[in-house]
Amino acid sequence: MHRRLIEAVLMAGFVLGTAGLGFAQQATPTQPSIIENEAPSSTPPAKASRAGRTQSAAPALEHDPSLDAEDQLAPSQVAQPMPAAVPTPTTRTRPAKHAASDTPTAPRDRKQPRAPSFRAVECSGPFAKDSSNLKLAMLFDSKNVTFTDLDLNGTKVGTSILFPKDPKRRLEIWWSNPTARSGTHLIVINGQSTWSAPGGMRLGLSLAELEKLNHKPFTVKGFGKDKGDAAAVSSWAGGALATLPGGCKSGVSLQADPKAPADAMAALAADHEYSSSDPALRALNPTVSEILLGY
Repeated sequence: MHRRLIEAVLMAGFVLGTAGLGFAQQATPTQPSIIENEAPSSTPPAKASRAGRTQSAAPALEHDPSLDAEDQLAPSQVAQPMPAAVPTPTTRTRPAKHAASDTPTAPRDRKQPRAPSFRAVECSGPFAKDSSNLKLAMLFDSKNVTFTDLDLNGTKVGTSILFPKDPKRRLEIWWSNPTARSGTHLIVINGQSTWSAPGGMRLGLSLAELEKLNHKPFTVKGFGKDKGDAAAVSSWAGGALATLPGGCKSGVSLQADPKAPADAMAALAADHEYSSSDPALRALNPTVSEILLGY
């Protein structure tokens, strides 16, 4: 009997324990398996893309009572989207100016000075009485000055010629001292030269134009016997061309019109003098063919 009592007590404890275990299993929720969640994956997790990133919201700005409503910054002014990348310019831009440097720049090469462009002879400067071939070479460049001996009726005359290769700029200077090539004796303008003499005299002027420069008629010696011989001014009759600045004297030769009759020229003999206003002389239409300036 004692044995049955013990078996009854044990049986009752077993029933009570089984009932409590069932109640506990119903009250406690099923937990997920850690082993299943930690199972290794063959594909690594993808990195978060930049597009998926979001910017955190900007903190709210505090209101400043000391500023007007127009001076307050709106949230949209604080948090602005990033601007797009600036494209590379395709056009050329001006280079930036360099700051001034204390180092002096090298001067540009200067052009060689040209010969004087004037075409007027004055009785001074390079054409003064005390001039020389050296002075002409220094002023007009030595390559434009040639010294030679001119044959004048069998007599050698030392002469410097300016621009010997250019008929329009050609000018002769005869020297009183040919050996030293100094001391102006005579300046000759002839041929096609465009040089002018003091008082406005130049080649090609008519009798009427010379009278205008002289302010009065003048005297002319007649033509020679041979066709082509020139007449010459014998006196300026006290006119403006009689006295020239610088102390030089002038002489002018006149060539008759090539179409002038030979008998009309013969009527004006070289051993007689005629007024520049003489109708017979004017009829030959003479013009200046040579100008001499002497000391």
